[in-house]
This record gives sequence, structure tokens and C-alpha cells, in this order.
Amino acid sequence: MTDPTADNPGGADAEGLARRTARPRDAASLIVWRIGPAGPELLMGKRHARHRFMPDVMVFPGGRVDPDDHRQPATRELPPATRRMLERRATPGRARAIAIAAVRELHEETGLVLGERRNEGVAADLSALHYICRAVTPGRRPIRFNARFLAAPAEAVHGEIAGSGELERLGWYTPEAAHRHHVADITGKVLVEFLDWLEMTPRARSSRPLIVFRGMDNRHQER
Repeated sequence: MTDPTADNPGGADAEGLARRTARPRDAASLIVWRIGPAGPELLMGKRHARHRFMPDVMVFPGGRVDPDDHRQPATRELPPATRRMLERRATPGRARAIAIAAVRELHEETGLVLGERRNEGVAADLSALHYICRAVTPGRRPIRFNARFLAAPAEAVHGEIAGSGELERLGWYTPEAAHRHHVADITGKVLVEFLDWLEMTPRARSSRPLIVFRGMDNRHQER
């Protein structure tokens, strides 16, 4: 049986040391945000206490890219800036699949739709996606992720929050409230990147240096 904890780019199945360096798998997480009375609120959930790695930590919806993500339809395609940033480290087809994966995982883990429902799936509205940063699981781990963190405003999604069981306590959290429930180090670093991005003008967002976290969550500019 597939391990339900092994699909989160936050490192769910990065336990122990590998005999050889594994190639990172492409993955995507989606930061859905809204502005509440106390400031930004983020859609997050808590990993189950029985997960074998990183139990009881708050994460954004996300998971690895599936082969079918290359073939899924979209109601609208990526905006130029987001596409350019994703294609910095991916082919055009792979960049689009990463974006599709973010929307698919949002629906599978939270029940929310960014786009249109079609049968059991979603035709994604990729035009609502913004690129924040990426993070690569440290080497010498048995399974590694090259995770892109994207963002979309809450007004772009619709439906009722209905978790699949992968994440508990799904809801809207201020950064302070999320940290009270234990945020993993890399999630906290990505959250800082997002909050910095949120304060930027649209022009500054499109021209900012791209950030990648490597090693033990070390922050670097993309080259």
C-alpha cells in the first residue's frame, strides 16, 4: 500500500540516510491567502501525529508532480511572469505540469477548486498562480523533492473546505497562529518569503531575484 505520508514536499518521507544521493522529484505546494482582521491568513493543515516523519507540523497543501499532470486541461494558462520563473529550472511542459500539480493537490487535500470541476478532477485556472520560491530536500535522503511554492488569492478559489485526511485542522491561520501549532523550519522560511512578496508592488514581484533553499534550508539566489 502506498504510504499516505510520502507525498508531501515538506519532507514526509525523507527519513534516515540513503546509500546514494537520490534525484529530487518535482513537487508543488500552494499558498492560498486572504487578508483578515489581523492581517494575512493562510490556508494550512497539520500533518497527522502518526506520520512517521515530521508529525504534528503545519504545512501548505502540496505534493509531487504526477505523470497525468502533463495532460490535464486548464481554463486559463500561466501568466508570463509565473511561467518564466517556473521555466527557470524546468522545461515549458514540466513547468506547466508543476502548476497543474499545485492546483490538483489543493483540491485533493482541501476540497477547494481553483478553476472548474470536471468529472472527478479540476480544469485549473493557472492565471491565478504566482511564483514564490523553491526548496530542495537535502542530499543523502532516501527521497528528495524539488518543491516549488506557488501562491493564489482566496478569492480565486471556491468550494467548501473538506479535507481528505492527509491534513488535519484545515483552516485559515495567521502566521503567528500557525507557529503556535508548530511550523517546520522550511515552511517557516517559505512563509517569510511569501510575506515579503506580499508587501511588494506588482512590478517588484516580477523583477525580484528568485530564491532557492538548499542543504539544511540554506537560502540562495538562483543562478
